[in-house]
Amino acid sequence: MGTYILRRLILMVPTLIGLTLMVFLLIAMSPGGIGAALNVSSGGQMDSGTSKAQQQAYLEDRYGLDDPVLIQYVRWLGRVSPVKFGQRDQIAPTGEVVRAPKQLKTPPRYDVINDTLPEVEAPDPVVFDESMTQEEQTRAYRLASQHYTRLRADSIRTRTIYLETLGRALREIDQDKYVERTGTMKTDAPKRAVERALTESGMESEIRESLDNALSAYASAERARLELKAVFDAKPFREAGFPIIPGTLSVAAPDLGMSFSRGRPVTALIAEALPITLLLNFIAIPIIYIIAVPSGMLAATHRGSWFDVLSGGLYVALWSVPIVWACVLMLGYLANNQSGLGAFPVTGLHSIEAQDMTWLPSFNDGHFVRGFILDTLWHLCLPVAALVYTGFAVLSKQTRAAMLDNFNADYVRTAKAKGVPSRDIVLRHVFRNSLLPIITMFVSIFPAMLAGSVVVEKVFSVPGMGSLVIEAIFLRDREVLLANAFIIGVVNMLALLLADVLYALADPRISYD
Repeated sequence: MGTYILRRLILMVPTLIGLTLMVFLLIAMSPGGIGAALNVSSGGQMDSGTSKAQQQAYLEDRYGLDDPVLIQYVRWLGRVSPVKFGQRDQIAPTGEVVRAPKQLKTPPRYDVINDTLPEVEAPDPVVFDESMTQEEQTRAYRLASQHYTRLRADSIRTRTIYLETLGRALREIDQDKYVERTGTMKTDAPKRAVERALTESGMESEIRESLDNALSAYASAERARLELKAVFDAKPFREAGFPIIPGTLSVAAPDLGMSFSRGRPVTALIAEALPITLLLNFIAIPIIYIIAVPSGMLAATHRGSWFDVLSGGLYVALWSVPIVWACVLMLGYLANNQSGLGAFPVTGLHSIEAQDMTWLPSFNDGHFVRGFILDTLWHLCLPVAALVYTGFAVLSKQTRAAMLDNFNADYVRTAKAKGVPSRDIVLRHVFRNSLLPIITMFVSIFPAMLAGSVVVEKVFSVPGMGSLVIEAIFLRDREVLLANAFIIGVVNMLALLLADVLYALADPRISYD
């Protein structure tokens, strides 16, 4: 068993890589990956106010959008891996992972027009005095980072103008194949095409002027980057993890990145949404099992009886009701104060005055006060009801079918012939041997618990994982989607491994030796 578990754990690594790579490629290659709204809103041109250029600079530095897709994926894989290579990251007081600034890229094909780059002198090393507080060191880093961001944005703006100028020049000489849809020159355009654009388009002076501006902005941004790097090397924040080979290899907690849409660490967003989804499921799943499994057992032991027919028909009828419609009916008839009973709250997890409530129910001036816990359960009634009603049919039918198969087995007839009590036959023999399909369904619930119910959480305004994922899809938040795919993939494979272990415990005939 131990060897089998170890082998399965090792095989999880390539499976996770394949899963996350597929999700990554779907997001990156779809018409509207992260940052696509910038290109749509700006028409591919950078505004002179540099606001869009600043945002693009942030996206390129944070997500590496100016690199090929596979390089972006390898960089993301390195972040989520606990094994880190190169210089150690640092953790800001806000929990954000701070990395050394990336090397700037020179304007494409500048060497065809200008042979040399402007020289940039390295700044003096930065040393933080021991008397400096953490707040002062953080302020020093933030100032250097903001200065670099402004100059980096100006560098992107001037580079874009330079590429647009070359794009117009290439179109003048009918070389449209080297021009992007946005009107800028493709960064991999061959040198001979740029040379022809320079000499044959009649735009030589305009091209040289745009390149001079781009190179000047590049030099300023590179100088600011080196200054920021010097501040980073002074270690204004605590370093992440612990080193194995200093400066080369270290071990640290996986970094799920920063949410593009919210500007917060993805880990913090998941830490807020996951407990809510787990709370819903930890209430709903036991209810499903407590009702469905015993009713399935009774239906199997009393096959063809009124209970078998009635429970089966009721569960199938409930399963057939669309969850969206059921949620709307609950809101209209059970929660609405005007046209319904008004017995339950409409949205949210707590009342407005919940923060001032005591934890337990109490009486205040003769009036009953629900308390925080009871108020939360009151708000959870309708979402939990929407989650459980569709689960009765499948689990009850699976239990009934598995037990009926075992009732016809030879060992049951032998037990009856020996005079074994019916109760022992049902519980100790038939039900135990019917656990395999129930175990399969049980472990398949875990990934669904993490994913959350998008419909239920959206209708009842529950800020759980389902709401977080659907919002990330609408906002094209790559980091949140990848983190959820990664976590759900890990939990799914661990759940399948747990199922194999439970199979061996439930049925002695199953062995992995």
